[in-house]
Amino acid sequence: MAADKKKNGNRTIADNRKARHDYYVLESYEAGIELAGTEVKSIREGGVNLKDCYCRVDNGELKVYGMHISPYTKGNIFNKDPLRIRRLLMHKKEILRLYYRVKQDGLTLVPLSLYFKGSNVKVQLGLCKGKKNYDKRATEAAREMNREADRAMKIRH
Repeated sequence: MAADKKKNGNRTIADNRKARHDYYVLESYEAGIELAGTEVKSIREGGVNLKDCYCRVDNGELKVYGMHISPYTKGNIFNKDPLRIRRLLMHKKEILRLYYRVKQDGLTLVPLSLYFKGSNVKVQLGLCKGKKNYDKRATEAAREMNREADRAMKIRH
């Protein structure tokens, strides 16, 4: 976990690199997240995993499923379930807009990264469209070609 990476003055806690491999990110949004105190302390220690998490709108509330926040090591009875459902905080209009985009267009809401903005924990959500296997292979091939071209340029200079 790269807890000290800077991004626009924000401290990045975790990135969901698998999401960028599996999906095309069409739009991204910022949302707050409702956490308990021991969860924030655990996040500061880098105990969070975004690998298999996703978001859904339930009863007008945006919730994240499958986000693993490890129990705080010095916590006791106040520790929460690591895989519990957490509520994301956005304006009602934005939530409704996302809900209709997901319903009509068949898109998916995926958390892309988790970061500190000041003292608050924020989630970057991506409105994503799934990639097919051949798309993933084509992306990987293009990345490999760019890497080889950069190596050749480095050797040349």
